[in-house]
Amino acid sequence: MSSEDLEAQEDELLALASIYDADEFRKAESVQGGETRIYLDLPQNFKIFVSGNSNECLQNSGFEYTICFLPPLVLNFELPPDYPSSSPPSFTLSGKWLSPTQLSALCKHLDNLWEEHRGSVVLFAWMQFLKEETLTYLNIVSPFELKMGSQKKVQRRTTAQASSSTELGFGGAAGSDVDQEEIVDERAVQDVESLSSLIQEILDFNQAQQMKSFNSKLFLCNICFCEKLGSECMYFLECRHVYCKACLKDYFEIQIKDGQVKCLNCPEPKCSSVATPGQVKELVEADLFARYDRLLLQSTLDLMADVVYCPRPCCQLPVMQEPGGTMAICSSCNFAFCTLCRLTYHGVSPCKVTAEKLIDLRNEYLQADEATKRFLEQRYGKRVIQKALEEMESKDWLEKNSKSCPCCGTPIQKLDGCNKMTCTGCMQYFCWICMGSLSRANPYKHFTDPDSPCFNSCYLLSTTFHHGSWGYNSGKHFNLVDCIGSPGFEFSILVVF
Repeated sequence: MSSEDLEAQEDELLALASIYDADEFRKAESVQGGETRIYLDLPQNFKIFVSGNSNECLQNSGFEYTICFLPPLVLNFELPPDYPSSSPPSFTLSGKWLSPTQLSALCKHLDNLWEEHRGSVVLFAWMQFLKEETLTYLNIVSPFELKMGSQKKVQRRTTAQASSSTELGFGGAAGSDVDQEEIVDERAVQDVESLSSLIQEILDFNQAQQMKSFNSKLFLCNICFCEKLGSECMYFLECRHVYCKACLKDYFEIQIKDGQVKCLNCPEPKCSSVATPGQVKELVEADLFARYDRLLLQSTLDLMADVVYCPRPCCQLPVMQEPGGTMAICSSCNFAFCTLCRLTYHGVSPCKVTAEKLIDLRNEYLQADEATKRFLEQRYGKRVIQKALEEMESKDWLEKNSKSCPCCGTPIQKLDGCNKMTCTGCMQYFCWICMGSLSRANPYKHFTDPDSPCFNSCYLLSTTFHHGSWGYNSGKHFNLVDCIGSPGFEFSILVVF
């Protein structure tokens, strides 16, 4: 190696290291060489899609993705001792989203560039061409088609011997199928396993680069109105509205504590974008996220018509019910229950109605349309519905026309007669006015005591009686109220209800 070649190589590698970032150029440690990553600048709204005849293509076809970044082309090179005076750099060019044919075309053009710059350094010219002219040179436009062709035998050009291998071909929008006899440059490497893995790698890389670009810019938070770096901010995926993480954290925590897990929307007025679970997890504490995750799952299951919850208080797990049936079996506790009444499964028998539910059932039936009435009759049975209506009518009548015994609660109706009543159920005496229980020894004392609120309210005790036995008229009148308690006064009254 001449001193001039060595000096030119050192100067070129030093210049490349100063021009490009560490993720774009990296010098080899043991040899004169290195690796460059070429990040292409894509036009706005650049799209990729999949087509083809293989099973893998059919599974991924029909999807079109808008991307801002594609994985880089990788140029690995080693400088021979007589570079740049005589020999070109030895290199390999690899890429995930270009076919071996397209990569071979790029390799051939790099050879042509060397012929134009023979005797001088050429690495910078190569890198500039790959970055700025790859899309134009290969006639790649949007939408860019990732096309899975049939497996073909292709021959690689080698200096020592020819060999054949099986390759996967991907073509651009203007590309053509690789001919069976077409020669592929051995320096062209398409390092991708399958079409599915390629799509995923492109999408993951695009997302990572977008986040890297976002983190390096300044944004104004529309909540606290402070300007912060993107690394301290977060944006909603649908609307791209940006807020600082501190403000969003407080906003999310308040909503989750209030149980409003469906309301983690963009704070911008009239914006319906919703935060993703990943964004929520990044901002809030683990216990709050667990609550958010649980409530979100529950609210989602509640909207599913074929999901019910196990009625056992100790279980309460969601259960899928069979379409058209009314039986569900909990996968956790194996409890078989009716999906309508949530009680033990009862086959074709109508659902049982509890006393507490009769009022709701009657009100629902009376206010329902014909279709709903038929559904309720099918669910609970027409007799049960009729019984509920009759029982509630009876209850309404009793509440308006009777009073309950203060001792046993038996409904009692008073047609006429004294306010001292006798319960037909437990034979307890009680006052019809204040509904208080009366003494069995002297039930009328309640009506004769001046301190009683019902004093002189029994008409039998305020009636004028004749002296002597009941019904005896001696011609001498007296008031029974005035005589009760007088010495030697005794009386007995028989009251029949």
